[in-house]
Amino acid sequence: MTELDKFDRRILAILQVDGRVSTVELAERVGLSPTTTGERLRRLQKDGYITGFGARLDPHRLGFGLLVFVEVLLDKTTPDVFDKFAQAVRDMPEVLECHMVAGGFDYLVKTRVADMASYRRFLGDILLSLPGVRETRTYAVMEEVKNDSPLPL
Repeated sequence: MTELDKFDRRILAILQVDGRVSTVELAERVGLSPTTTGERLRRLQKDGYITGFGARLDPHRLGFGLLVFVEVLLDKTTPDVFDKFAQAVRDMPEVLECHMVAGGFDYLVKTRVADMASYRRFLGDILLSLPGVRETRTYAVMEEVKNDSPLPL
């Protein structure tokens, strides 16, 4: 992997805000030629700094108005239980994010559902049936204060 210079960091900062910017416009904004910018862009992708491109969708308009965070405590903290839980969560489209954390519980799960009734079904039918789950704590989001932050390059 190569070191990032100021041009690479500027390219990444711009792409975090506008992933649809053309290579020509990106080149103008960073002060390089389109050819050089395109080469840097390909290198940043190849080296894994850019992991993908996608559209940001409005979850409310699509029927996923309730954002919920769930603390998950496992019954045992063994590699086997961790692996089984992690694999099960990876296969669940309802789970937007899942993070193993240090502290009073094992995982923090982020999910979006239509409403509280949908969340109740998700919790009872899916989450509590995952391997090793002993206990959960639910935090329904009342207001999203900040949810779309680029990395501070």
